[in-house]
Amino acid sequence: MSQRRRRLGRRGESAAEAFLVRRGYRILARNYRCPLGELDLVASDGGVVVFVEVKTRRGARAGSGAEAVSARKRWRLMRLAQFYLASHGLEGVPCRFDVVSLSVRPCGARVQLWRDAFQRGEGG
Repeated sequence: MSQRRRRLGRRGESAAEAFLVRRGYRILARNYRCPLGELDLVASDGGVVVFVEVKTRRGARAGSGAEAVSARKRWRLMRLAQFYLASHGLEGVPCRFDVVSLSVRPCGARVQLWRDAFQRGEGG
């Protein structure tokens, strides 16, 4: 991944985190890494553990960030979430998967939140 894309991704994650905090989410982890990969954000929202995938795009030509969360990516996120829950003693705690999509434009960024973007068991 190019340095430019990494910077864009980090900016997007920071903006997504601020966006979620303003909406009452409590951030539990950012860039949580484990042997299975990485979760962008893990948050709490009213007693629900929320695994947040952040997708940042330059403009709208590439489509929305939510469209980039393929079945394979959903499957990986579910495995990562299971690992996170097990390693933190949170098995059985309600959880969901949200996607935050940021479209960066010269006049600012457009942020969209897809709450409960997909369910456990969806994906490849």
